[in-house]
Amino acid sequence: MAIKAVVFDFGGVLVDWSPEYLYRKLIPDDAERRWFFTHVCTMDWVIRQDGGQSIAEGTAELVAKYPAYEALIRAFYARWPEMIGGLLEGGVATFDRLEAAGVPLFGLTNWSAETFPWAWERYDVLRRCRDIVVSGRVKLVKPDPAIFHEMFRRIETQLPGIAPAELVFIDDNRHNAEAATALGWHGVHHTSHAATDACLRDLGLPG
Repeated sequence: MAIKAVVFDFGGVLVDWSPEYLYRKLIPDDAERRWFFTHVCTMDWVIRQDGGQSIAEGTAELVAKYPAYEALIRAFYARWPEMIGGLLEGGVATFDRLEAAGVPLFGLTNWSAETFPWAWERYDVLRRCRDIVVSGRVKLVKPDPAIFHEMFRRIETQLPGIAPAELVFIDDNRHNAEAATALGWHGVHHTSHAATDACLRDLGLPG
């Protein structure tokens, strides 16, 4: 069955996002920084904001729990743009090739509704997607099947009759790629641009 559309995750595939970029400046010691991310500003906490909790509420909850780290906690979203390293050239090159070949492209991202506009305004590659599901806006997060169903619903409005097996989803998180595969999509776990391009070629797409 031929592929009719490709869905991109953004962070780690098209956009270079890492809290390390900011916190290397704030917590120079590697072990101390790892402890902070493991126990204070954890990914589980970040996902709550990605899932629709307000930054103000999420920050207040964490400050109340770890008052000694208030300044470091508040820096997470107050200085959030410093976590963005720019665009990932390899991912953008893949996007460009698919777009040039006329492949419909979409976006499915775990991203806070409050921080997403910053990237949207700066990176035109995001605006070139036919539609985007932003987790913070729909209050669902990957790998929940519900967010994939929402993405599929939107794709189907533009490509009536499309089947799950005609979709590719690219994500740097293995669990998210596996969730797409479980729904009948072609989930590609993005580990490198070369590997992803090879997977796309195997599926009959320009890569």
